[in-house]
Amino acid sequence: MIVDVHAHLSPPEAGARFPMPPSLLDVEGMIERKLAAGIDLSVIGSPVGAGAMAPIPGVDNYAQPDDRLAALHDWLAGLVAVYPAHLRAWAYVNPFGTDAQLATARDLVQEPGFVGFIVNSSVNGDYLGAPAGEAFFAMAAEACVPLFVHPPARPVGADALRGPALVEQVGRFLDVGPGVASVVLGGWLERHPGVRLLVAGGGGPLALLGERLDRAQRPEHWGGTPPGVGGSPGPPPLPRPPSSYFDRIWVDTAVASATHLEANLRAFGSGRLVFGTDGPPILSAVEDTAALVAALPLDGPARARVLGGNACELLALGTDRDRNRSEEAPP
Repeated sequence: MIVDVHAHLSPPEAGARFPMPPSLLDVEGMIERKLAAGIDLSVIGSPVGAGAMAPIPGVDNYAQPDDRLAALHDWLAGLVAVYPAHLRAWAYVNPFGTDAQLATARDLVQEPGFVGFIVNSSVNGDYLGAPAGEAFFAMAAEACVPLFVHPPARPVGADALRGPALVEQVGRFLDVGPGVASVVLGGWLERHPGVRLLVAGGGGPLALLGERLDRAQRPEHWGGTPPGVGGSPGPPPLPRPPSSYFDRIWVDTAVASATHLEANLRAFGSGRLVFGTDGPPILSAVEDTAALVAALPLDGPARARVLGGNACELLALGTDRDRNRSEEAPP
């Protein structure tokens, strides 16, 4: 079975309120295109909740009302119920949200159809590993499902990029790198051993950051202790090299570059490379990503893990927890 862990769809209500690519509103068109490419199942979700996919002045995706988020998740659950052989869903959560919102998200991922959380790598300029995420990481560890780390509509530095093309193709790609690095250096993976991260966009620059994070923790040019920023010394050193926590990080294949994909294979191995296309909205990425993965220097079993086996294991697909989702819905 081939599983695409990175697909987006938006409910008609969001399409009526905000500009977005038409592909995000075409459920059956997505399924048909995936099946034509040999992809059996897609995990769908929204990295903006029921908000705007593009940065829109005056729109704060993190201030959307709870009832609108509930309607989004009801819609996603309904789609999985109609297409159980072809769809699962990510549950959106604001990692810096209220205790009540975090509790609702925790309960939601125990419901049929949902396989984990989709969470932004930064929230209004603060990266995911900020101290404000303490309650979120405790909740995520309790829920025991993966976190799909996806860039937000407005990544850090979006205003300086001065253009939607740079925001979408550069700013978001880069945002996941420091977002995940802040989680590692902030000690969240150390304090919560059950937390697992699946990072969108091929992990952005993560394949190049392991050794740099090790150097960041023990900078010899500062005598081992760098000066604090704004008077704060930052989190205490980890008990082992930061790069060693990469064994709890998976990356998808939603890249536009064979060079990037090969670097991820070298950095993460075939066991933590998970097939994902980012289509929709980018429908051409469905076939393009399949071709990139087909060109990787992998034997048959390793390629099968990348295309579906790793996702099935990470998302518990086919297990007892997933069983009531995987049977065809009655006519």
